[in-house]
Amino acid sequence: MVYVISKQGKPLMPCSNPIARLLLKQGKAKVKCREPFTIKLNYDTTTYVQDLTLGVDTGSGTIGAAVSNQNGDIVYMSEVIVRNDITSKMDQRRKYRRSRRNRKTRYRKARWLNRGSSKKANRFSPTMQSKLHSHVKEIEYIKSILPIKKLVFETSQFDTHLMKNPSLVNQNIRHWGYQKGPNYGFENTKAMILNRDDYTCQYCKGKHKDSKLEVHHIIYRSQGGSDDQSNLITLCHTCHKELHAGNIKLNLKGKLKGNLKYAIQMNMIRKQLFKIYPEALETFGYITKANRLLLNVGKEHYLDACVIATQGSKFNIKTNLFKKKCVACGDFQKTKGVRSGQPITTKKILGFKKFDKVKYFGKEYFIKGRMSSGYALLMDIIGNKIDFSNMPTGFKTPKLKNLIRLTARSSWMITSEMVTPNLV
Repeated sequence: MVYVISKQGKPLMPCSNPIARLLLKQGKAKVKCREPFTIKLNYDTTTYVQDLTLGVDTGSGTIGAAVSNQNGDIVYMSEVIVRNDITSKMDQRRKYRRSRRNRKTRYRKARWLNRGSSKKANRFSPTMQSKLHSHVKEIEYIKSILPIKKLVFETSQFDTHLMKNPSLVNQNIRHWGYQKGPNYGFENTKAMILNRDDYTCQYCKGKHKDSKLEVHHIIYRSQGGSDDQSNLITLCHTCHKELHAGNIKLNLKGKLKGNLKYAIQMNMIRKQLFKIYPEALETFGYITKANRLLLNVGKEHYLDACVIATQGSKFNIKTNLFKKKCVACGDFQKTKGVRSGQPITTKKILGFKKFDKVKYFGKEYFIKGRMSSGYALLMDIIGNKIDFSNMPTGFKTPKLKNLIRLTARSSWMITSEMVTPNLV
């Protein structure tokens, strides 16, 4: 299937491969994009289009998208892996910046809270901006190659308090459970734990006669321990010191920190998406699950998107699956190391950059790393390094001169694969 754009730049209905080949051969069209393959017409034509529905399975890690026509034919299908490395990269950049300032500009007066983005009103964090942009970019790209008439989003509103305390499902305690939290009636968590343990050390039971009481994490916070009351215990200062010195040991089971950040992120993404696309319809995960079970299809993001686009009707896949992974637009770091002593090449090496899509012995890969000596490391779209140890001598490590560049680096890596058309 080939996607078609009119001479004026408006999306038209896709055509078959033979028709696209004929148009290109006769000079009536030109190639607009390689993957997904898109052509642009060189002559005026009618603008009649069918009604297409775009279904989006929103997510904090992976986005599924599918476009369906009125007959239930899937004419576009994709999975987008969004970035989750923004925070770690910013932390690393902060570490390098502080080290450099301590070494190079120690005479300067210390400054903080001087970042304009951190003080402005209605601030959206860099991680959330990246994830929201990934959703919007995929939606706008699909709208640029297909005439979308209707949008359907599968979203979720997560109740994080209920996720932390499942007993609130009981309607008898639900109301008061939301009004009175675990610290109700106490100044803070420490005061609640001391009162729970009757202001007594839970190890020596007051034998040390140490009046200084402290709250201890059974599973250390450095090891992912939670701040929940089930992971906290009262100890006197003497026992607490002996415990951290390794002289005594507690035979208690603590609690690891629960990860609710993805639920919180989806609550925010949902709100922002409907601000950008107020005309979009909303559906929910339990509806998609029920329709998916009735259709007897697998649990994949792109299949969920197909069910969303057809609103539970049977569908036939007429296109490949386009897998996309969001990456940074470029490499701007000049050096690496704590003292920035190792230079990094950010420009092209023999015409290649990182994340370029290349062909090597008839197969498509992405460049994972380059060497100034003329060699390269290749990977798949997930990031797994490709092993060429079974290749003949001289080809076990790919050489840049033996690679054929297919597409230059952009803000996402794209590949396509065939899927079984008869899934229903």
